[in-house]
Amino acid sequence: MAKVQIKRVGVFSCAKMYSITLAAVGLIFGVIYGLIFIVLGGAMMAGGGRDSGMAGGSTLAIGLVMMVAIPIFYGVIGFIGGIIGGLVYNVAAGVVGGLELELENMDGGAGFAPPAPNWGDQPPYTPGQQQQYPY
Repeated sequence: MAKVQIKRVGVFSCAKMYSITLAAVGLIFGVIYGLIFIVLGGAMMAGGGRDSGMAGGSTLAIGLVMMVAIPIFYGVIGFIGGIIGGLVYNVAAGVVGGLELELENMDGGAGFAPPAPNWGDQPPYTPGQQQQYPY
């Protein structure tokens, strides 16, 4: 088993992951709350009292807006939380070390790291020619 330690995380990479994850959770909550409001709005409109159509229609519209607004709001909050979380992790990892992981190779290969690039195989740089990069 190979032990590795995560010394730093990319702050914006962390923020993107938090944002997408929380937007997915927000989509679930938004659909649930939106459906509840749509059902309640339909029930209010079916009630048939004075101004019930206006109240039911507005509740129905709020349900539709919730289905869109909640995932966006959760995504923005997740992005901000990801930035803060990444910064806090980087500071804490600098003080006490990083998160330690034990990795095991399941396919029976020799190692975990990719092979080192052969930088010496390239011809020397000559001005005015197109460069061949190893990636």
